[in-house]
Amino acid sequence: MEKNAKIYVAGHHGLVGSAIVRSLERSGYQNIIGRSHKELDLTSQADVNAFFEQEKPEYVILAAAKVGGINANQTMPAEFAYVNMQIQCNVIECAQRYGVKKLLFLGSTCIYPKMAPQPIPEEALLTGPLETTNEAYAIAKIAGLEMCKFYKMQYGDDFISCMPTNLYGPHDNYDLSNSHVMPAMIRKFHEAKINHQPSVELWGTGTPLREFLYVDDMADACVFLLENYSGLQHVNIGTGKEVSIKELAETIKKIVDYKGEIVWNQDMPDGTPRKLTKVDKLHELGFTHKVELEEGIKLAYNWFVENIDHAKL
Repeated sequence: MEKNAKIYVAGHHGLVGSAIVRSLERSGYQNIIGRSHKELDLTSQADVNAFFEQEKPEYVILAAAKVGGINANQTMPAEFAYVNMQIQCNVIECAQRYGVKKLLFLGSTCIYPKMAPQPIPEEALLTGPLETTNEAYAIAKIAGLEMCKFYKMQYGDDFISCMPTNLYGPHDNYDLSNSHVMPAMIRKFHEAKINHQPSVELWGTGTPLREFLYVDDMADACVFLLENYSGLQHVNIGTGKEVSIKELAETIKKIVDYKGEIVWNQDMPDGTPRKLTKVDKLHELGFTHKVELEEGIKLAYNWFVENIDHAKL
C-alpha cells in the first residue's frame, strides 16, 4: 500500500478498529479516515453508497460489527444476524462498485464448528455444527468472508479475510450485559477490590480452554496481511497458545490484586469447550505475535483503571 493512500477503517472507535488505526499510524500511513455510527449508519445502503461516492477510499478495513458475549448473543440473535449482515453487504458491495484496491474483512474464530479439530485450521470452516450460544453472529461472519471470496472469484477484487481469536486491550467493552470474558473479569475483580467484596461470581465451570490475543498484535497482523497477502482463503490470527478460563481468572485476580474468593456459577453456560486457532499459515507468511498473556492483561488493566471514567461500562 502507498503511504499516502486513503484508508477507510470501518469501526475505528472500537477495540479492533482503534488498534488498527494505531498500527497503521505506526507503519507510516497518514491518510486514514473513519466515521462514527452517528456520522455514518453502515446498515443503511443509501448512506454507505453516499459515503463511498464522496470519499472514494482506496483501501478498506471492515472492523465494524455488532459484538458481545454469550448473554448478548443468546438474547439478541436476530439483531446479531441482521445488523452484521447489513454492514457487510453494504460495505463489501460499495468497495467493489467504487473500485477499492483492497479490502480486509475481519471475522471471528466463532465461525468454526463447535467440535472442530484442535488447533483449528482454516480448512475446518463449514465442516460441522456451530456453537449454539453465538450461532447468529457466527453465521453472519461466515457470510461476510464468503462474500469476499465470491467477489474475488467473480470480479477479481483483492478482498481478503482474517479470523482473529479472542481479543482484549485498550477500548474494550466493559459492559457486563454484553462484554466478553476478559473485560468482564477485569471489571468484576476491580470493582470487588475497591468495594471490599468477599467473593466474585463467574460463569460456568472454569474448564473451557481459550486463546487470547492482545489487540495491538492483532492490528499489526492485519496491516501485515494488507501489505503481504492476497490469497483466496481467510487467515487465522492468534497466538497458538491456550489457557483455561479458571487459569485466566486466577491470573487477572493476581494482577488486579484482589484478595477475595472466586465462586463458579455452574448453572450458567460454558460455551465451546475448547477453541484454539492453528496459526501456521500466518507464521509461514512471516508474522508472529509479540505480547504474551500476563503482560497483555497488565496493559489492559492499567488502561481500564486510567480510563474508567469514559470506558464502555
